[in-house]
Amino acid sequence: MTLDLRATAFDHPDAQRLIAAVQQVYVERYGGQDGTRTDPAEFAAPHGLFLVGYAEGVPVASGGWRVRDAEAGDPEVRDGDAEIKRMFVVPEARGRGHARAVLAAIEQSAAAAGRRRMILETGTKQPEAVALYRSSGYAPIVRFGIYRNEPDSLCFAKIIA
Repeated sequence: MTLDLRATAFDHPDAQRLIAAVQQVYVERYGGQDGTRTDPAEFAAPHGLFLVGYAEGVPVASGGWRVRDAEAGDPEVRDGDAEIKRMFVVPEARGRGHARAVLAAIEQSAAAAGRRRMILETGTKQPEAVALYRSSGYAPIVRFGIYRNEPDSLCFAKIIA
């Protein structure tokens, strides 16, 4: 089944359905939603991108990136970073390479926008996400952002340019 990736507004109804679904996974696995603040404007060009993947016209996958530059008090975040957020594939569409397709498109877009490194936060209770990132060349880094003191948090980075 071919995946049709479309740049989509973060607050588009299809994107919001997939984001709600991934937030529900966080509730089931961690007891609460991801509390990272997100503004839909952060995922709009030239400062980011949000993708929805459609299979036979049905939204089945999502993911995006937003600019992250160095911040006082957060030494792991560097100028030129792009942060991955809301990667998700609905259960019935898993195992078809959709997550890899979304991830590759996100990396290409961020590199084209001049970003040099992808960073992300995931968790110990998401082994499928950890496996995807590790097998895609991501290496562990020090925890950053609101999860820097969370023991279930795992952070990764990959140089893209």
